[in-house]
Amino acid sequence: MNQRPVVAYSSQLGMLLGFLGVSLIISGLLLSWLSSIVLNVPLMQAGDALLKPENVQFSRFANAFATFLAFFVPSWAVARIVSSNPMQELGFNSNLSIKQVAAVGAIAFGALFISGALAEINEMIPMPASFLAKARKMEDDYLKTMLSLANMKDVFDLLLGLLVIAIAPAIFEEVLFRSGLQRILVGLTKNAFLGILIASILFSAIHGSYFGFLPRIALGVVLGLIYHYSKNIWLAILMHFLNNAVVVIQIFMYTKAGKPIKEAIEESMPIWYGLIGLFVVVPAILLLKKEANFFLSKQTNMVANESVD
Repeated sequence: MNQRPVVAYSSQLGMLLGFLGVSLIISGLLLSWLSSIVLNVPLMQAGDALLKPENVQFSRFANAFATFLAFFVPSWAVARIVSSNPMQELGFNSNLSIKQVAAVGAIAFGALFISGALAEINEMIPMPASFLAKARKMEDDYLKTMLSLANMKDVFDLLLGLLVIAIAPAIFEEVLFRSGLQRILVGLTKNAFLGILIASILFSAIHGSYFGFLPRIALGVVLGLIYHYSKNIWLAILMHFLNNAVVVIQIFMYTKAGKPIKEAIEESMPIWYGLIGLFVVVPAILLLKKEANFFLSKQTNMVANESVD
């Protein structure tokens, strides 16, 4: 991945953005059309119908399919153009170890504290009242969608929720923002941290949540470092899944206990909790980097030996 690409990174970025724009339009129209047919409602009322509790199962899978079209397909298309093995180009490989998986688990745990502290800081940033009112409305709309998808009554619903709310978005978002956008931006800027940071800002922005903006940037940076050091998208997907799964399981437990579900999504923690997170995340990332370097050097030696033979 350090070699100069056949297709320039600037061209790859242009293709990715172009494919992404087209796929977002197509997936949105297709989602509305399918919802209108399956739920038997007028096309203009499809969005509201998806939020109704009785349509939650269809809504989960329909949104997962739309996300696949919007996020995964553009990244795969660019990878297919620049490589004869697009899945390998996207970072789908088997260079894994128990230590790497354990490191990602520790990173996911520590990141919860970092995100909580940053959510508290995000709330403290002074903003005009008019902006905060609009941001609060966007947040309420986001929570409304999230809660409609996370309506779970039993263990079967929990498993489905983990599949379509935790696993599917983890795969599709990581392929777009890490395998696609970050990989290109790092190559284009020739600066790993800058490429990771830009991709992380865009990753946070696309969620449309001001009050979760800083936590998602931090999450994006952590995911970006995992992918950059390991060159393995599965580890970033695992980290993303664990982050999503915590929320899904919390929502399920709050539902069973009769508590307000909104409290399960609340991220804010005391700012000093962020230090606890850093003490866990930083060593875990260093361990991951060490293990990844071992596997990458081993793979390089194997390729060199095959060339000699």
